[in-house]
Amino acid sequence: MRTAIALLATCLTTSAQVPTETDGLLRVEAEDFDRQELTEVREWRIFSTGAHAEGASGGAYIEVLPDTRTSHEDRLIRGENFTNEPGVMAVVAYDVLINSPGRYFVWVRAYSTGTEDNGVHVGIDGDWPESGRRMQWCEGKNAWTWASKQRTADQHCGVPGQIWLDIEQSGSHTVMFSMREDGFEMDAWVLSSDPGFSPEAPSAR
Repeated sequence: MRTAIALLATCLTTSAQVPTETDGLLRVEAEDFDRQELTEVREWRIFSTGAHAEGASGGAYIEVLPDTRTSHEDRLIRGENFTNEPGVMAVVAYDVLINSPGRYFVWVRAYSTGTEDNGVHVGIDGDWPESGRRMQWCEGKNAWTWASKQRTADQHCGVPGQIWLDIEQSGSHTVMFSMREDGFEMDAWVLSSDPGFSPEAPSAR
């Protein structure tokens, strides 16, 4: 009996730590990932010191390293410091609970210093939909900036409202981020079922 009670308490404690969507909103600190894979060439590393950490929510962030392409003059090497294909390099995963299935718009708080560290891909449950590819930042350089835009052939700085994940069932899911450009820094991310949502709004903080 005591063993069963102890096991139940452990399960309850574990489930309570899983980020859980409530009323169509889920926010997660980037450094609180559960695991990462495909780290042979690049990997996500946690930073809790330095100028960028001081401005990060929770006092920490993650970055894809090493960073060998810091400017347009540096050589672009596909499969090393850049990949337009999601799910093939430096994937970081977050286990979450979704109570209300539906379409969730993805926002990410990122720090970009140039034109070659401002893109990432997002997916769910091992799938990388077109609506989660090529998240892009052009504005807010050298500062933590929330954005939810998708880079397209016509709009290199990204189109608002085109980054989302469709979640068909409630329960446990895994949200994943995959490297597009090395040097990308991520502080936090949000899923919102509201297409008009903005993380910068006072009610969202």
